[in-house]
Amino acid sequence: MKISVTFRNAAGEDWQKEYVNDKLKKINRYVDTPVEANVILSVEKFRNMAEVNLIVNGVNVNAKEEAKDMYLAIDNAVEKIERQLKKHKDKNRDYKANAVRGEDISPAELTSDDMEDVQELKVIETRKVVLKPMSLEEAMMEIETSKNHFIIYRDSNTENVSVVYRRDDSHYGLIETNA
Repeated sequence: MKISVTFRNAAGEDWQKEYVNDKLKKINRYVDTPVEANVILSVEKFRNMAEVNLIVNGVNVNAKEEAKDMYLAIDNAVEKIERQLKKHKDKNRDYKANAVRGEDISPAELTSDDMEDVQELKVIETRKVVLKPMSLEEAMMEIETSKNHFIIYRDSNTENVSVVYRRDDSHYGLIETNA
């Protein structure tokens, strides 16, 4: 972790830098990659302010706290940062957990209870596709270059709509239509 401490309206002391370093080391449990931290400590009359800015995986996390004691201001700012990082980490974990898909079941394997669940399913997203005329070889090249799992295209020889897809065994499958 790269930490830079800046002092405004006050002379910096070594204990403040060490205290900030010790407090920010607690953040390492929420972060996988190296982090860049900018800490600004300032004093205005009787107010001590601590501002912490972190850059974590391209995400900026900021906290600004004000207290009568510099220790308290630093502690509160670091606690705010911890809460924000924990919230961000939980949000990512929930997003990844929801992205996992269940196994596909054929319609012949469904029971009456499963049929009720299927009737409740709705189309959530609709996409319109412009079919490009191309040959089978061009479609396979397109899959290789674009890293897509399948391509829908119009066969240039037969003018029928076809689908080429990549199988798990790294071969290709072809679905042809009769129009």
